[in-house]
Order: sequence, then structure tokens, then C-alpha cells
Amino acid sequence: MFNRELSWLNFNHRVLELAQDESVPLLERVRFLSIVSSNLDEFFEIRVAGIMQQEESASHPATREFLLNVIKHARELVEEQQSCWREKIIPALAQNDIIVKSRPQLDNADRDKLSPHFDREILPALTPLAIDPSHPFPVLTNKGLYLLVLLRDPQTGQLRRAVVPVPRILPRVVVLEPRKVFTLLSHVIQTFIHRLFPSLELQGSWAFRITRNSDLYVDEEEAGNLLEAIEEEIRNLRKGAPVRLEIEADVPSTELTWLLDSIGLNAENTFLIQGPVNMVRLSELIEKVNHPELLYPNFTPHVPVSCSEPSKFFENIRREDILLHHPYESFMPVVDFIRQSARDNAVVAIKLTLYRTSGDSPVVEALKEAARNGKQVTALVELRARFDELNNIEWARQLEEAGAHVVYGLSGLKTHCKACLVVRQEEGGLRRYAHLGTGNYNPKTARIYTDFSLLTANEKITSEIGLLFNVLTGNLANPHFQHLLVAPFDLSNKMLQLIQAETKAAQAGRPAKIFAKINSLVDPEIIEALYTASQAGVQIELIVRGICCLIPGLPGKSDHIRVRSFLGRFLEHSRLFWFENAGGEPIILLGSADWMPRNLHRRVECIFPLYQAKLRQRIEKEILSVYQDRQGDAQSLHADGTYTRCEPLGRLSPCAQDSFLQLARRATETPISD
Repeated sequence: MFNRELSWLNFNHRVLELAQDESVPLLERVRFLSIVSSNLDEFFEIRVAGIMQQEESASHPATREFLLNVIKHARELVEEQQSCWREKIIPALAQNDIIVKSRPQLDNADRDKLSPHFDREILPALTPLAIDPSHPFPVLTNKGLYLLVLLRDPQTGQLRRAVVPVPRILPRVVVLEPRKVFTLLSHVIQTFIHRLFPSLELQGSWAFRITRNSDLYVDEEEAGNLLEAIEEEIRNLRKGAPVRLEIEADVPSTELTWLLDSIGLNAENTFLIQGPVNMVRLSELIEKVNHPELLYPNFTPHVPVSCSEPSKFFENIRREDILLHHPYESFMPVVDFIRQSARDNAVVAIKLTLYRTSGDSPVVEALKEAARNGKQVTALVELRARFDELNNIEWARQLEEAGAHVVYGLSGLKTHCKACLVVRQEEGGLRRYAHLGTGNYNPKTARIYTDFSLLTANEKITSEIGLLFNVLTGNLANPHFQHLLVAPFDLSNKMLQLIQAETKAAQAGRPAKIFAKINSLVDPEIIEALYTASQAGVQIELIVRGICCLIPGLPGKSDHIRVRSFLGRFLEHSRLFWFENAGGEPIILLGSADWMPRNLHRRVECIFPLYQAKLRQRIEKEILSVYQDRQGDAQSLHADGTYTRCEPLGRLSPCAQDSFLQLARRATETPISD
């Protein structure tokens, strides 16, 4: 199998290629550069940190060699990213009358303009931290930007050092001339930093940042209160072991050695940066220039007729299931479904899983409103959603204050499934309605992530969603699901059975095909089952956005497997599975789980079937066919680990995401008939 970490770095390189691609709108290329840095931050905080811990424990003799190999590939990626910024993006911005100046490019006129701005808007927020026998080296915040300052006492000739934190609250892109000329906050501070040390001579200053181990370690068996335990662990993260130092490349070796010794990090974990030390914040430039022609064109997500009147939601869902394809179709019907449930007098209960949501979440507000309206509201809040822990703790407290029942799921398992169950009193008794999705209850990310939503009143499905919530809130052991595939109980086994059914069909000479669209493919059992299926002659089509440990195209082993990756304007996030089912009625599944050990065995995940013929036909004719025919935004994975464009012209060829946008536009423009 391909190595997981190197496969991930390969994925992030494909994101970088979007920044390098001149067919992508210029400011979107800046955004992709920012995304590369954000992705790398998390990679070091979690994956590299884990490898370093293995090295310290000497659990595997080859760990150090592998760690150095991973860092080498990451360094090559960063160097290519910085080169893209210097040699491609900055000149392209200049051609569009957008000038981004580095510190050496700031002339006297720029300094005259920036000087009062520095004194008024920046200097009061700066706090120099001297480092000497009475001032020990400070604890530096994870991913915070700092300046290492070298000074000289003119009286004694003694060299001194200080660290100056760059306040996170201040904008990182500083305007020199509105919409035209810009520089970075760190450059402005470095230009005038001598004013912080009026009695000393400035010898030099260098921007740097430290990345720390940010994985949470909470013993749920020992934790008396999970919420408080996670809060305490998050407070400790600022002291997590350092795993990476990024610093400006012109730093003298003596100062670099001193800094590494001070933070306790090896030299091989150093990244010398020839450009902005933190490219994550470059995205601020996009808003400041106000050049919409350099961005992807705006579009309005389509709202299907069945979702246009929230007051008729329950009636329409009873009539037929509703499938939404985000972001091409609006996520607001999902929000409206929950809002309508909160206000409908016939609704008696709402249950919902909350993994990630937006900062001003209308979903949480609807749940609070429902609780205040006297409905039984149960919210399963996942406190361990990585980097959203504090947000979710706050949501949990607000929901409890509003009167909702808040639970945190099963011990040792993250709850990653996306499910909402609404119980309504109707003529003849209680009736259940449900939403199941492949993405989070987050209206903001729903505009940039591709996902599916299913609204259904099918009793086969809703009854098992009820069982799923009972498992989550009541800790029921060994539940039996007939229609849903639920991890960690039966998802892995059922997926293997579906793959094996195709294998047996091929061995018997019947048609056999598998299509899977996922974010990551890592699980060894799934990979071995796919290899076996390929050897039997099953035609396997895989769309894997990110990590793929399966090696396609191996003679006699995986030569019937094709792996492609689609990257573009939207983050491909939906999970879709299609099994020809031994020549019978194909099985079509959607859900929240990737083919990774954590999703199959260490999380609560839900994969759900599509039963209605109309929706099944839509998946096959509108979704699968587009991914097959429109490949301008696709790359193919080869047996040597490289990716190549499926279409020689790349994004100038027809793209899947563009086709989905066109479908949504046509649907929006089509007049509604009676």
C-alpha cells in the first residue's frame, strides 16, 4: 500500500497545483495557497506529532528515517509554495494593479505613510518580551506569529534578545493604498521595531512561528466530567511539544541555534521561509482588493420546488423523499426543516447530532427555540471534533441552558454521523421525519463543500435512526440495523460483504461493478477486498479526494481499479457508494464515513440507502455520469504514486463541478409549472 502520510502530502501538492494553475481565477489561487498552509499546519499538529512520539518511544526502529523522509517531502512542498507566491502570484497580481510589497520594497514614501499608522494602530498592542536571566524564555502559543529581535547595548556592547508577539487580532494585510498597494503586518512591525527599544541598537529581527502537538489526550474512563476534562486539555495544548519551527530564511545560524535550543526542537524540524511565514492569513488580501472579476463567479444555490415553502415540508416529505446536492442546491431547506420543526405545534421531539457548525449557527438557535417551546430536544454534541472543541463546549452549554438534553455519545468513540430525527403527532399516531447527510450542520461550509442531504419519512429508515439515537443516548449494546450501515457495529462487515458479493458475481461470469466516492482510502481490509475483487474481474471506479493507500494498476492485482481525484472550486466531501449487486438491483448508499480504520471502527458513522426510484435514477444519470464524463478537474493515480491530468487541457476541458453548477442554474431558471 502507499504510505498514508506521503499520500496526504501528495494530496496537498494537488491543492498547490490549483494555486499554480493560470486557468483558476487569480484571487482564488491566493486562497488555495492559504489552504495549503492551513492543511500543513494540521498535518504537523497531528500526523507529524504522532510520528515524533513514536520516535521518542522507540516503538519502531525505522521511525526516525521515515520522519526525516516526511519532513523532506513537506519542505519541498513549502519551497514550491513560496516559489509560487514569489514568482507567479505576486507578478500576476501586479499585472492587475495589485501590488504586494515585501519589507525591502518599502520605500521612504511608504515609511512616511506607515509611521503614524504604526504609532497609532500597532505600537500600543505590542509587548516586547526580554530574554535574560531574570526573564526566562516565554511559552509561545501554537501557530502564533512572533519576531525574534537581536539588540545591542551601546553602553556595554552586550547583545540582548527579545521576542515580540504579533497580535492575532490585528489584520495581517496592511493597506498602503486602498485596493492597490499592500504589505504584511510583520513587515510594518519590523520596519519600526526599533521604537520598542529606544535605548538599544537594533541588530536584526526575524519573523517565526512554532507548531505544537495539538492532539487531545483525554482518558474518558478516568474523566469524571468529559466537558471539563476536554477544556483542561485544550488549555494544556499551548504547552504541547513543538514539532515545527518556521522562520525567515535570513536568520543567522547563531540565532537559529539559540532559538531551537530555547524551544527544544531539532534542526531538521526547521523550515527556512523565503516569503510570508504564515500564508494562512494571506486570504485577507482577497477581501481588501475588491476585485470580483478575479474570483469565481457568484452563483445562487437552487431551491427545489418541494423545499420552497417550509410550511409544506412535512406534507412534501410524506409524499416522497427529497435529495439535495450541496452546494449546487441550497442547504437552507435543511435549516428550514429544523426551524419548522421547532415551531410546528404537532412536533413533540427533535434529536440531532452536532459535530461541527458555524459560529452563528441557525441550527443551534432552532434547537434552543424548540426547547423553549416545550419540545423534547436531544442534542448529541461531539466535544472532540478536532479544533472545534471549544465551540462545541459553548454550544453544549447554551443548549442545556435553553432546556435541551445534551449528551456526548459513546465512550471512546467520536460521533461523526449527520442525523436529525423529528417526531410529530399526526392523525393515527406519532410519525417520524428525518434528515441524513454526508456533511455537517454548517450553512457556511455547505456553500463550499459538496455534500448530499436526504429528507425522508420512510419508516424503514426513520425507525432505525430512532434506534441509532437510542444507542447514542442509552448506550445500548449490540444493536441490529437492517437498512442503515452503522459504525462501529456493522459498517465494516457490511461493506466487505458488498465488495465480496461483486467478487462472487464476477467469478460466476455475471456483471460486477463498484463505484465509490470518498475522501480517504486507508483501511487495509477494504483495500485487500478491493484487490481480490479486481483479480476476479470486478470493474472498480474510485474517486478519492485525498489520502489513497491503495495502489491501482498493479498487473494481476489491481489492474481493474481506476483511482481519480477531483479538486476544484468546492471541496469534494460527499461519500457515495454504488454496487451493481451481483447483476441485480444496484445498491446506492450515501453517508458520513470514509474507508479508514477510524471511520469504520472508532467512530459512530451512518451510511444510508436510497430506495426511491426517482432519486436512484438521479444519482445514476445526473451524478455518476457527470463524474464519468467531465474530467477537466480530475487527476488519475498511477502505480508509481504520481497523478496526471485526465484531460490534457486540464480545467479548460469540461469539469464536473462546472457541470453541476450548470444543472443548478438551469433548474433555477426553469419556470415552475402548476
